[in-house]
Amino acid sequence: MEIENKLKQLGYELPPAPAPVANYVRAVQTGNLVYMAGQVPVLTDGSYLHVGKLGSDVTVEEGYACSRLCIINSLAGLKLAIGDLDRVTRIVKLLAMINCAPDFGQTPQVANGASDLLVELYGESGRHARSAVGMGSLPDRVPVEIEMIVEVRD
Repeated sequence: MEIENKLKQLGYELPPAPAPVANYVRAVQTGNLVYMAGQVPVLTDGSYLHVGKLGSDVTVEEGYACSRLCIINSLAGLKLAIGDLDRVTRIVKLLAMINCAPDFGQTPQVANGASDLLVELYGESGRHARSAVGMGSLPDRVPVEIEMIVEVRD
């Protein structure tokens, strides 16, 4: 429970894992890799932390907070899939999709919310490859959606 304790020290608690909203599963494990479905910044009451586009409706700071919540939701789903977040040996890759205005150029700063949290939790094992790409839209006008690939031990 080391990772969950670190989360609590940072002021976070794992929420119930958001249920898939269509015909897919939260996580697929093949070998020692777990592929997590995209997570959005949904709160436990079903509302979103923020909605809209970065660069017009949502600030970089709000986007950063959304990225952190996406990772917290992803970790909640990961815990359901593997049983214990301490089984993670490496965060391999993130895909951060940022709903943004056409001229918005700060997608890396928004995605840092997720990356920074993973490094705070997992140290060097939390450093990962990452893409932070701008999108014309995302479901329900959320500002951020993040996919994650992790390596786990048996």
